[in-house]
Amino acid sequence: MRRSKGIEEKPSAIQKKSIIMPYGKQYIDEDDIQAVINVLRSDWITQGPKIEEFERALSEYCGAKYAVAMNSGTSALHIACLASNVKEGDEVITSPVTFVASANCAVYCGARPVFADIDPQTYNILPEEIGKKINERTRAVIPVHFAGQSCDMESIYRIVKAKEKQFNSKIFIVEDACHALGSRYKVMDGGWARIGSCMHSEMVVLSFHPVKHITTGEGGAVLTNDETLYRKMKRLRSHGITNNPEEFIGSSTPDLMPWYYEQIDLGYNYRITDIQCALGLSQLKKLQKYRKRRREIVDMYNESFSSTEYIQRPFEAKDCDSNFHIYVLLFDFEGIGIKRSELMTELRKKGIQTQVHYIPVYTQPFYKKKFGTKWGDCPNAERYYQRCLSLPLFPAMTGSDVKRVVNEVKRIVKPKER
Repeated sequence: MRRSKGIEEKPSAIQKKSIIMPYGKQYIDEDDIQAVINVLRSDWITQGPKIEEFERALSEYCGAKYAVAMNSGTSALHIACLASNVKEGDEVITSPVTFVASANCAVYCGARPVFADIDPQTYNILPEEIGKKINERTRAVIPVHFAGQSCDMESIYRIVKAKEKQFNSKIFIVEDACHALGSRYKVMDGGWARIGSCMHSEMVVLSFHPVKHITTGEGGAVLTNDETLYRKMKRLRSHGITNNPEEFIGSSTPDLMPWYYEQIDLGYNYRITDIQCALGLSQLKKLQKYRKRRREIVDMYNESFSSTEYIQRPFEAKDCDSNFHIYVLLFDFEGIGIKRSELMTELRKKGIQTQVHYIPVYTQPFYKKKFGTKWGDCPNAERYYQRCLSLPLFPAMTGSDVKRVVNEVKRIVKPKER
């Protein structure tokens, strides 16, 4: 069977193009398929050795001590909140410009999500806004590394630690890195650290949805350097049950009962399968190739839109080396003289799908009704939302694909007549 050597300029038979070019998609090759087949032919298709193998590989790549793989990034966020002891009456601070799961995970625990406004350049949560929102009820802060660019974690860590002393209460930092596997940020000694190392947080959450950097179909993980958190998350992933005698509470003689297990916590069935982890392991081996191709596409886009009127390219902070998950442009729709919906419709007619990342979470009907949030709560986030649009970005894109997207955008985006 032919082995893949990297990202090809022409898609293989597996990577046949759809009629519509999506804004993001998985890249699956023969190695991935064979990895899954091997597991299907093995004795274990779930709760077997591939899960721990995948977890070890993630930990080694990111530079963390432990990883707990789960069936989705949303499950991983929920478990991270539970491990942080988030409960009813607590508050959890996060970004308004993210997928709803970054806030829903707090609501699952009975807590109140609190939204801190974003930096108008990076679109990441502003550390100083976090500081303004922290109070005696704050249990966790969930910074979101939007589009792959790291938040200012050194500042966030410093602010949270100062507030812990002020309120004499532990505040967990949980990085939502679902956009950022493979990204890096500078550290104080001038070196670089990979997002996922937990250098400035208790936990880091990843997602392996098909539009992300690698995929397990559906899946997620939490990274940590804290063994107590690691053990707790492993229990919570599987009904709160343990068969580890070191964790037993109800029996002093478990060696006499080889069948014995205990439910220590109220957990969930958030388990991932060996089938998914086999795919994840195969994908992780190619992450650097995917990263290189994403960067090439981003550079092509940046050069092509460098002098295009009414379009603002993504800002890249000098202290971050982003593995771009999405490529977001800001458009002056009023200056162009068209609505965003019209631009999206025209591009789709030409076979190009775009997307909006994201509608500010606090403007969703659920949040407005339950928590009394409203338009106007985060002005920077709202200004961003009115102008943003994500173009296609995925490793299987060819140079011709990128040129096609650029040409169609430029064809439509022209100043209105004065």
